[in-house]
Amino acid sequence: MDIVCLDMEGVLVPEIWIAFAEATDIPELKKTTRDEPDYDKLMKYRLAILKDRGLGLKEIQDVIAGIDPLPGAKEFLDELRTLTQVIVISDTFEQFAKPLMAKLGWPTLFCNSLVVAEDGSISDYRMRVEKSKLSTVKALQSIGFDTIAAGDSFNDLAMIRASKTGFLFRSTEQIMKDNPDLEEFEDFPEFLEALKKALTA
Repeated sequence: MDIVCLDMEGVLVPEIWIAFAEATDIPELKKTTRDEPDYDKLMKYRLAILKDRGLGLKEIQDVIAGIDPLPGAKEFLDELRTLTQVIVISDTFEQFAKPLMAKLGWPTLFCNSLVVAEDGSISDYRMRVEKSKLSTVKALQSIGFDTIAAGDSFNDLAMIRASKTGFLFRSTEQIMKDNPDLEEFEDFPEFLEALKKALTA
């Protein structure tokens, strides 16, 4: 049985940290997993900036409330879910993702969590499991699923490589250059057709 594993930010919804960076005029927060492969390093960098600026969860959630899925993402996901089971696997946090999942029709989401103090400041983060995307596809495979995975960033490559079939979606020039064997798509209709073929392979 096949199961599709999709990244969230950059694939189904805009990058949350980029939206927050633009809303707060803090360009340093535009750095994402497309730019920094070391997720722990990236998050410590982000949390240090938030602490320095006196920003917490509420400010980020206020920005997230105004974010909509990428054009065509919900329709794409709705059709894909009529064909197979889909899990969104993201390095985002449950405190960020809920309003976005509502706008996408509540797909299954595996993500991480933030450590938030009573005053709303974010002191740390907790990964659901080490190497969460790769660990998840390996676990799914161990219980009889063939995984098909897609994402756009460095932290998606392990789950893509470990899967029966893997794709890049709206990735960066550097990632595409470093992974020339992976098919890359820029729009949902073509991407959906590729997934349909993979599901019948």
